[in-house]
Amino acid sequence: MEADLSNPCPQSLINENVVPGDVVLDVSSMVNQTVKLGVGLRQECDSLSVFKAGKLRFLKPNKYWVESSHKRYVPSAEDTVLGIVVDSKPDNFLVDIKGPSLAFLPVLAFEGGTRRNIPKFEVGTLLYVRVVKANNSMNPELSCTDASGKAAEFGPLKDGYMFETSTGLARMLRSSPTCPVLEALGKKMSFETAIGLNGRVWVNAPSPSMIILVSNAIINSEFLSGAQQRIMVEKLVQRFSDA
Repeated sequence: MEADLSNPCPQSLINENVVPGDVVLDVSSMVNQTVKLGVGLRQECDSLSVFKAGKLRFLKPNKYWVESSHKRYVPSAEDTVLGIVVDSKPDNFLVDIKGPSLAFLPVLAFEGGTRRNIPKFEVGTLLYVRVVKANNSMNPELSCTDASGKAAEFGPLKDGYMFETSTGLARMLRSSPTCPVLEALGKKMSFETAIGLNGRVWVNAPSPSMIILVSNAIINSEFLSGAQQRIMVEKLVQRFSDA
C-alpha cells in the first residue's frame, strides 16, 4: 500500500509502542513524496493509523511498518524467509514458511532457470527465499532470485543448524546497524547466518560447539539491551575458551 505524503512520521514515534487506533500522521496537507506503508499501518481518509499493536519502525528512505513479535508469521511481499520443502510438483515446490498456508516456489524461479536445469530438492531441504507475492486469497509465491533475477544469497542452505525464534527477534537480528549480539560474536569468531523474517535462523560455523554457542547467544539476546547482549557474548566465549 502506498500513500502520497511529503513529510516522514514524527521521529518521536519511531521505535515506540503503538496500538490499534493510534494516528501516527495527518496527511491532509502532504503531497509530492511517496511513503510506503508496511505491515500494521493503513491510510484512513487523511490519517495514517495503526491496526496492529507493536513498535513503529522506519527503514530509509521511506518505509514505515508496525513490528510485532509473534510465533506465527504473516507473509509479506519482498520478505526474505527460510522455507522447508515439503513436496515437489511438476511446476513448483511446496514450501513451509511458517505462514497460514504453504507457499509455492516455481521450478523456474531461479537464476537462468529453464526446463532443462530444474533443481532437485528433497523433502526437508532448507531454502533461503524471497516472497514475491502474498495476499489473503492465494498461497504465497516464492523466488530464489533477487528483484533483478540474480541468485544473490538465495538458494539451499547446507549443513549448519536451523532453529526457530519469534518474528520480533528475527527483525532485530536483521536491523541496521548490525544487531549488538551479532556484532559482538563477529568480533570473536567466524560463522555464517541466514535470518528469515518468518522467525527462522540458520547458523553454520567450523565446529558443532561453535554453532551451539552462536545459536544460544542469539536465542538468549531477545530481551536484552545492547550492553547486556555484549556482556552475555563475552561470558559465553570465555566459557567456550576455558572448555
